[in-house]
Amino acid sequence: MTDSSNPLFWRDSRMPHLELRKVSDGRKACYAPHSHTHWSLGAITEGTSTFCYRDDQHQVGAGTLVLMNPDWVHACNPIDNQPWAYLMLYVDTGWLTQLRYEAGLLDAPRWQDIATAVITDAGLYEGYVRMVDSLLDPQRELLEKQTQVAAYLSSLMHALAGQTLPPLPRAPEVLQAVAAHLDERATEDVSLDTLCDRSGLSPGHLIRAFKQHFGLTPHAYQINRRIQFGQQELKGGRPIVEAALNAGFNDQPHFQRTFKRLVAATPDQYRKSLVKK
Repeated sequence: MTDSSNPLFWRDSRMPHLELRKVSDGRKACYAPHSHTHWSLGAITEGTSTFCYRDDQHQVGAGTLVLMNPDWVHACNPIDNQPWAYLMLYVDTGWLTQLRYEAGLLDAPRWQDIATAVITDAGLYEGYVRMVDSLLDPQRELLEKQTQVAAYLSSLMHALAGQTLPPLPRAPEVLQAVAAHLDERATEDVSLDTLCDRSGLSPGHLIRAFKQHFGLTPHAYQINRRIQFGQQELKGGRPIVEAALNAGFNDQPHFQRTFKRLVAATPDQYRKSLVKK
């Protein structure tokens, strides 16, 4: 029997730009602040939860959609251990950028952040649930699923047209360089002394300034990147212990604890897809 508190993941190699997460009882789905490289769209299907998104906090309930831009730090957690359930779709940023560009919603094929964080429109919510039902139905054909996704996301992007944000102020070059160094060496040991030497900033100043611009401390930023790398390893079929070591963790238990804290799922739960290939 499937434990309703365990998350279920849907992935299909024929639609590599999508990943879906279904949680029927989210009381155990507690996240530390984190970010994704892709764009995310979720529906709260039961109960209520707290949605922390950058500097804002929203209480969201059943019938609500939540939207998350790539690399925006967020967390969505239960309220006082009350039951809640959700469906979260992760969409490849490049694929969605091209969809928006071809629809005439972007002047150039470059990602532009969306201002909207919460949607309560019943029609958009119901359309999202229908699209997800199609993805989860093993009897639906590939073309139908692709059509539903393209049609719904095109409709949503048109509904949100005009609500895009101008590019956020870029972090100072010294902080961009620190972030790039952490990106390039996400799986390696990096010392705070090295980052301070590269930036010319004191430890306290560097940590405060980096968090102000990136939403995470340098260490949390690196760990977030390691978990993203580990997710790709698991989706590629790597055994958990290999994924852990390749992602820069010293051992599997440390990887599993950190993975659960940021993904609110175990590595084993994450690598199992509802679609068997």
